[in-house]
Amino acid sequence: MMTYAAKIKKQEGAYLVSFPEFPNVNTYGDTLAEALGNAVEAVNGAIESDFERGFDLPEPRKYRGRGYYDIDIHPHIEIAYSLRKLRNGRPQVEIARQLNVSYQAYQKLENPRRCNPTIKTLEKISAVFGKELKIELV
Repeated sequence: MMTYAAKIKKQEGAYLVSFPEFPNVNTYGDTLAEALGNAVEAVNGAIESDFERGFDLPEPRKYRGRGYYDIDIHPHIEIAYSLRKLRNGRPQVEIARQLNVSYQAYQKLENPRRCNPTIKTLEKISAVFGKELKIELV
């Protein structure tokens, strides 16, 4: 699972959240639980927006220590991000041909707002890229 670190510190009765890899993304909560929930929404929304506009995402780094929390990235965003990385600059139309799907259908797979592949599609994708597909419910 893809995660990004959130730094949470209590200040003046609120829990302030920042992200080392995303300095412009901040949120807060009145409780730690609320701050963590808001952190999930904030970082996923920012990543979805940045990624959809073609911006490169920073590689997630592990932070350890007091106040750092791993925030999970939604699976549909992680799949879209992983596909773009695997494609590695190859044209989308080339991958679509190999998958035997339309160019537009493949484009949706790399769009985090529209990505919703079936397990069968993920199996085909893993074969095209020569990767092993692992699906885990934890």
